[in-house]
Amino acid sequence: MSSPVLPYKALIKLQRTSTTPVYLQIANRLIQLMHEGLLQPGAALPSSREMAALLQVHRKTIVAAYEELMAQDWIVSEERKAVMVSPDLPQTKPRSFGNKVQPSTYTLTTGFDFNHMSLPLTSMSNAGSHRLIINDGFPDARIAPIDALMKAYQRLYRLPSMQRNIIYGHLAGALSLRKELASFLHASRGVQCTAQHILVTRGAQMALFVAAQIILKPGDTVIVGEPNYGMANMVFTNCGAKLLPVPVDENGIDVDRIEAICKKKVPKLLYIIPHHHHPTTVTLSPQRRMQLLQLIRQYNIAVIEDDYDYDFHYNSSPVLPLASASHNGNVIYIGSLTKSLTTTMKVGYMVAPENFIDTALQWRRLIDIRGDNLLEEALATLFQSGVMQQHLKKSLKLYHQRRDYFCALLHEHLRDVIDFTVPAGGMATWATIYKKYSLPALAAKASAQGLFINDGKFYNTGSVNYNALRMGFASLNEKEMEEAIKVLRSVFGLK
Repeated sequence: MSSPVLPYKALIKLQRTSTTPVYLQIANRLIQLMHEGLLQPGAALPSSREMAALLQVHRKTIVAAYEELMAQDWIVSEERKAVMVSPDLPQTKPRSFGNKVQPSTYTLTTGFDFNHMSLPLTSMSNAGSHRLIINDGFPDARIAPIDALMKAYQRLYRLPSMQRNIIYGHLAGALSLRKELASFLHASRGVQCTAQHILVTRGAQMALFVAAQIILKPGDTVIVGEPNYGMANMVFTNCGAKLLPVPVDENGIDVDRIEAICKKKVPKLLYIIPHHHHPTTVTLSPQRRMQLLQLIRQYNIAVIEDDYDYDFHYNSSPVLPLASASHNGNVIYIGSLTKSLTTTMKVGYMVAPENFIDTALQWRRLIDIRGDNLLEEALATLFQSGVMQQHLKKSLKLYHQRRDYFCALLHEHLRDVIDFTVPAGGMATWATIYKKYSLPALAAKASAQGLFINDGKFYNTGSVNYNALRMGFASLNEKEMEEAIKVLRSVFGLK
């Protein structure tokens, strides 16, 4: 069925600053046009290339929008034919395609009161619509062993013996993955544990949330670094806890200050990121690690050790985690496979004494009855076959090269406007912008040129404005780095 060419540029207005990804804005607007009758069943849509040119977006954005519409059965695509509106739109009841838009049964507000929560946007909330992104330090999804993972996933799915595990898997996570994690943690960082000490979660953030819920009560005190991982601070304050900030310098958190606090009153919890601290990327020195372990044993402090990207250390052998030493069962160790794979693969874990794990899996059950046992089984096979270990070795080498190249570019082109230290590990460097420049203003200018950089607000605490940002290098290839640096030079007004 033919249809008149619509003025798509006028009909589809994109909000570049919206938290909704651009491809979803396009998909949602096309659905609305179908509801309004401007796009009728069987009508041909422009090709992805034509639509991209009309809306002035990347062709991949249109491809993603069309794929979303196909997944929901709004459009169809036949070989050698144009993409077209589905002849049978996914409606529960036939409806008129007149110009009148049916009112929603949902209003802007509820008819009842509830516990409101208003959290600041995360640092990457508006990144998705940009052509280039300097993120907080994410892995490069393009090198993840997804093909091997999917093959393992499909093979396991077809096994009759796996069907029961899919439905009735253990609340703590697939036993095979927990066993592999126990072996991996012992071999890579000296953490001695068994499968019974491990709870698999949907990312490290879930593990952090569950641990905090178990440990903290309103009015409890938590020692955190200053600055600190913002999402952790929000978890603790949401539990009703009071934060006790302790400075972080080039050697990590100030352990002398922690000792002074403990002498007056022992806090309920210490939260620490000893390796590649977020956001500053520094690593706790061996001397401070030994001193801190002594304090943990002496004062019986509960500790959450967030070791989100231990595997990526470049300069030398990293200092072992606190969890690898004798700590009288006081250290709850949290890690993630997300940093080893891709941010869309949310798999984290908690290592703790068995009684803590028993309670933690009940809390996890309230959030998510059970995890993706099939995915966990597939990940276990990657460890068993050595694919994961090979991937980590390959990633370490690649990210090391990217760190060196990115930091060399920063030094060559931006040393007069930013201050940074080459990180010993991790996937980002912490860059402080010289005070004469406003980071939010720079971020806005960069955004206008298609480059996302963090505006730094998420890292500020109280009245402290660091005017600094994490600059992730792991997910950028050399060409992308060069292009991003070129935009930044323009933003700073450098010739």
